[in-house]
Amino acid sequence: MNPLSIRIPVFLAGTALMMAPAFAGESPVARYGAIPPGAYAVVAEVRARAGKEDALRSITLPLVKQVRAEANNLMYFLHEDRESPGRFVFYEIFATQADFEAHNATPHVQAWFARLPELADGGVQVTRMEVLNNQAK
Repeated sequence: MNPLSIRIPVFLAGTALMMAPAFAGESPVARYGAIPPGAYAVVAEVRARAGKEDALRSITLPLVKQVRAEANNLMYFLHEDRESPGRFVFYEIFATQADFEAHNATPHVQAWFARLPELADGGVQVTRMEVLNNQAK
């Protein structure tokens, strides 16, 4: 079994808990209702090469503001493993796969990808998912 497949449910549960303060004062219906049924979610992971943790972090942190400003981005979180600095996990939601692909084609994401060969240990591991049952009833 892939260790990442075990960590994803735990990671997503933690992400859901962390979202609450970001939407303080908003009702859950407004927060979750903005995400369309079947939305395109992604969990991506990248690890820094030994000694490149700070460099990878410094080019990755600006993505949060840039991606959240994209018209088609619905949610974007960047996490760093507390026990393994330099291991970054992204949680992203877009309405459609086309929106996600457009995101990957933006200049800021392309510039980030261009730096990965020198800073990352391998490529980005991506798990593509469908958001299920997010509508409050």
